[in-house]
Amino acid sequence: MRALLLLGLVGFAAQLVDGSLGMAYGVTSTTLLLAIGTNPAAASATVHLAEIGTTLASGISHWRFGNVDWKVVGKIGVPGAVGAFAGATFLSSLSTEVAAPVMSLILLTLGVYILIRFTAYGLPRGNLGKPLRKRFLAPLGLFAGFVDSTGGGGWGPVGTPAILASGRLAPRKVIGSIDASEFLVAIAASVGFFVGLGSENIDFSWVAVLLIGGVIAAPIAAWLVRHIPPRILGSAVGGLIVLTNVRTLLRSDWIDASGGVQTVAYLAIAIIWAGAITYSVREYRKHKDEETVEAYEEELRKEEPTASS
Repeated sequence: MRALLLLGLVGFAAQLVDGSLGMAYGVTSTTLLLAIGTNPAAASATVHLAEIGTTLASGISHWRFGNVDWKVVGKIGVPGAVGAFAGATFLSSLSTEVAAPVMSLILLTLGVYILIRFTAYGLPRGNLGKPLRKRFLAPLGLFAGFVDSTGGGGWGPVGTPAILASGRLAPRKVIGSIDASEFLVAIAASVGFFVGLGSENIDFSWVAVLLIGGVIAAPIAAWLVRHIPPRILGSAVGGLIVLTNVRTLLRSDWIDASGGVQTVAYLAIAIIWAGAITYSVREYRKHKDEETVEAYEEELRKEEPTASS
């Protein structure tokens, strides 16, 4: 019962982050499932089955708050589903001994990317309003879908920063569109895992509690996306993913690090993580103050003609 309650809280927290940041539900949930010894393919299958419900709830919530561009959803979601099915069948064919460190390496790479991307650069905001072409979105969706299935997450970490980096879509629209299109990816990945694994390795009670936690969080996250600082959240989530997957790799047969080496590695990551969050908070406050000054100056410029007349 305690494990199920913990999984429900994991599902809630992961969806709260995913719905407000456009990434990290699958990466966060799968990382924690791997940490408690779950078979890699079964962990990814469990998360993707839960995501069928959570992404549907999240997509509807984002749509109701006006955060979805349906043209982007169509152009990236269908190729994403194809990539997700291919990735699921590929992961299902790997042995547990091979799959566990491989998945942790993928998750670690995504975690480092999230940590650096949001800490150093925040959210880009140039070129708003320019169209996003299918020749850009289709390959992106195919690759992100494949990584999502093989890594137990990756649709958001790959898709969201790539579209944000283009600066052509408002951040809330990017997050809402990625979350809505992930519904197609979750269905395709789940079908792929059923083909490759069957259902005997999947604990449906775990699926249920992850789903319940995620569905509860989805509307809250869709509302928070306009208020929460994504830069700070990205640094926090990236650090958590890096720390957890370094732990898995250091304990794997690939490395089998001693206790002393593990302790030093964890302390180094914790220091870097704390520094990244501190820097993100400082940069967020600085840019927030700059935006406030710019808005004040704009108001003064608007009042000048009135004052002179």
